[in-house]
Parts: sequence; C-alpha cells; structure tokens
Amino acid sequence: MRLATPNRYWAGLLFGLYTLLLVSCGNKDKVGTESMISGPNSKTWTAAKETNASGDKEKLSDAEKAQNMQFYSDGRFAMGGGATLQTGTWAYDQAGKQLSLTFEGQSHSETFEVVKLTDDEMRLKAADGSEMVMEAK
Repeated sequence: MRLATPNRYWAGLLFGLYTLLLVSCGNKDKVGTESMISGPNSKTWTAAKETNASGDKEKLSDAEKAQNMQFYSDGRFAMGGGATLQTGTWAYDQAGKQLSLTFEGQSHSETFEVVKLTDDEMRLKAADGSEMVMEAK
C-alpha cells in the first residue's frame, strides 16, 4: 500500500520530531568543557550532595558544607574552609571524563570520574564509587 503525499509529509514530520526528541533527551549526563570548571578566570564550587559507594545518600557535615573549592583557569586550585587551606594543580581530560587534583607538597594525584559537568553543577565519582555533587557559587 502506498501512502498518499499528505500522509508521507506527516509521517516524515513525526519521524523528524521523534528523532529531535531522542537527541535532546539523550545527553542529560553530558560532561562539559574545561572552562566550565574554572570560568574565564576562576570559579568557586561547594558540596551540595554526597552518596556512598552503594548509592546511599550521606549527610554532609558542617565542616564539609563550609568548605569550598576554587578552580583557577591557569590550572591551580585552592580548597578550604575555616582555618584549613590546601592548594595544588588540576587537570581535566574531557574525552576521558577525568579530573585530576595534585595537592601541593604531595607526589600523587587524586583522580575523579566526571559524571556530569555543566556551568552550575559538577558530579564527581571517586575510585571507591562514592559521588559528590558540587554547585557553582
């Protein structure tokens, strides 16, 4: 059976809309660019949520809520809250979805999987499976 011309038009239009819907909904956990982490000069992030390796929500302590992390566009970072301050360098591998932090005075780095990165939210997964959701200030 052959579709009439108006039916083909509507079928093509519906197929196009369906495809557009699938493409627009399929990138909810996309990872953004390096500039989303640091902004043009620097950007400050705070912890919003944390889950353990099992996926259970963990309550953030007052000390964790008071901490913030500032990423600079030149590859440096500063992390602190209260009387503590740690500094170091950071690197982001967008293709590999990896954020590496090397603390000053330490030879090893901490690497996190970047599960989601937008201008306002960064979701990091640690090697043990726990996750931290950070929000831009």
